[in-house]
Amino acid sequence: MGKLDGKVALVSGSGRGIGREIALKLAGDGAAVVVNDLDDGPAKETVAAIEESGGRALACTGSVTETGFAERFVQTAVDGFGGLDVIVNNAGYTWDSVVQKMTDEQWDAILDVHLKAPFRILRAAQPVISAAVKRAKSDGGPVPCRKVVNISSIAGLDGNAGQANYAAAKAGVTGLTKTLAKEWGRYNVTVNTVAFGLIRTRLTETSADTGGTIDVQGREIRVGVNPDLLAQLEQSVPLGRAGTPAEAAGAVYLLCQPESDYVSGQTLVCAGGF
Repeated sequence: MGKLDGKVALVSGSGRGIGREIALKLAGDGAAVVVNDLDDGPAKETVAAIEESGGRALACTGSVTETGFAERFVQTAVDGFGGLDVIVNNAGYTWDSVVQKMTDEQWDAILDVHLKAPFRILRAAQPVISAAVKRAKSDGGPVPCRKVVNISSIAGLDGNAGQANYAAAKAGVTGLTKTLAKEWGRYNVTVNTVAFGLIRTRLTETSADTGGTIDVQGREIRVGVNPDLLAQLEQSVPLGRAGTPAEAAGAVYLLCQPESDYVSGQTLVCAGGF
């Protein structure tokens, strides 16, 4: 039996990279997972991988920034699996520029995906969680500990040149986390943040100097880190390397298992000692 048997988890941005590894990790320990991605293909691939391993999963595709998405995401968990126990707000990307060249569109897009979307998802989840707690109390049973893990970055803790939008959004995630930890303690919900350092994903492995891009709702966003700069960044990490998506998922998992039931309002830095 897994530690998360009977639990239902939402993981945004889980068709690829870190989010996919988080979904696989939670499902591997027994949770039923609602998988989300912008695109149908990656979401279905993650669902298939979970099901092939004997787990349960459903896809809920679409942008986390779309009006009404949060309610649809939460309802998928309720309709498909009967409840909601774990929320991981992971979806996001970077759109970098120095402040004097950053447009309002860049600022708004990154704040929307990294801060407004988690707020909306948590707001949509509150009535479901509150009703479940009331039912448990009226039945005279225990109120299970539910988990929220919001994904942040060391950029949100210390800033990062060229990322005023991203750093501001991730700093906001810390404030959102600490506030919800206070508001939702009465529901026996822990709310924590994991702040990632250098993790090898498609956002870092392709050099921006060679034209690497991703498509985000029709926008071609340049991504990647220059190989020489990436090597320098890795040397600055005490462990001497970038982390893997699986290792990043492991940090999230620590805050989803029962052993962390009395840890709330905290930020766990997953950065190899950086």
